[in-house]
Formats: sequence, structure tokens, C-alpha cells
Amino acid sequence: MSRAPYKTLTQSVVEILRARILKGELSAGAPLRQDTLAQELNVSRVPVREALIQLEVQGLVRFEAHRGAVVTKLDPEAIDELFYLRAMLESDMLFHACDRLTEADLQQAEQILAEFDQIVETSSHIERWSELNRRFHTALYGPAQRPRTLALVEQINLSCDRYIQLELLKSRQGIMTAEREHTQLLQLCRARRKFEAAALLKQHIEAAGQSIKQLLHSR
Repeated sequence: MSRAPYKTLTQSVVEILRARILKGELSAGAPLRQDTLAQELNVSRVPVREALIQLEVQGLVRFEAHRGAVVTKLDPEAIDELFYLRAMLESDMLFHACDRLTEADLQQAEQILAEFDQIVETSSHIERWSELNRRFHTALYGPAQRPRTLALVEQINLSCDRYIQLELLKSRQGIMTAEREHTQLLQLCRARRKFEAAALLKQHIEAAGQSIKQLLHSR
């Protein structure tokens, strides 16, 4: 890893460790020893510790007495709260954004939907799908001009990514359903049918949460 300004270096470590956790390369309960990681990534302990603190906020890492940082377990009970917050905040954001969406905003969202179709069959489609999913929703929410709410939504989505990727790995039907609903959502936004768009989005998020919870309980 090349040397970079401190903030960028810390973020690089966050992204590396986050990717490993989401892929399952670092499994639940695995210790995250700062000295070992610093040596492996060719950085000092400082950016490693700062990265672990950020990952703790995202719900991916937990600090335990006498053990230090470990990868957290997938928690079915957390899903209820995370997806409830998503459904509430994101449907409200979309409702307030709908009348302010420009043609450029709508075309951006449409282009992202086209990218969805191109990556589903690739080997890295799970990670790419999650990224496109965030970009699609942000393209529709941005015009709401509610930066604090958007920041909360982005933070909650980071905590949800691990659960969403689990569903994508286990259920091709989940991917197809999500893409169909994304298309419907864009059509409603283009028609400025904000009440229906907000209702569909709320249902879309709640259904995803329930599907993921069922997958966890069946494991």
C-alpha cells in the first residue's frame, strides 16, 4: 500500500477490511489484531485502529475486553431496527425529493438501472450490485436537499450492506425482484406520483428486511 495522507490512508484500511468482512474472508468472531494488520498492510497501528473504530460504527467490528477487536456476528434482531429506520427515512426522503427531480437526475438513475443489467452475470456482481443500489437510491434522494437525513441514511446503509449481500448470495430471485421494483420506482418518480413512490419504497425495504431475517433464521 503506498503512503498517502493520513485520512486517505485510514480510509484505505477501512475499505480493505470492510471488503474482507463482507466477502466472508474475515468470519464472525475472527480477531482483528492491530499489529498483525498493520504489518500486513504496511501501515502503522494508528490508521488500523482508526479504521477499526469506523468499522465499529458500521456494526462490522466489536471491541471486547481482553480480546480487542473482533468481527461481529450477523444479528437477526438488528435487522428489524436497521430496515425499519431505512424504510422510514428513505421513503420520507423520496417523497420530498420527487417534485424536485430534474431530467438529469432521472437519466442518471436510469443509467444506473442499465448498469444493473450488465453486471448480474459477472463474478463480482454481488459487490457491484450493492454499490449500484446505493447510487440508484442516492440519485433519487439527493434533490430532497436534506443533507443530515441523507448522511444518516448512508450510515445505516453501510450497516445493512453485510445483510444485503447475504441475501444476494443466497437468492437470485431477490435480485430480480429488487430490479423490477427499482424500475417501477423510477417510473413513479418520473410521473411525480410521490405518494405511490414513497409507499412502494417503504414496502421494498421492509420486504428485503424480512427476507434477510428469514435467511438468517434458516441457517
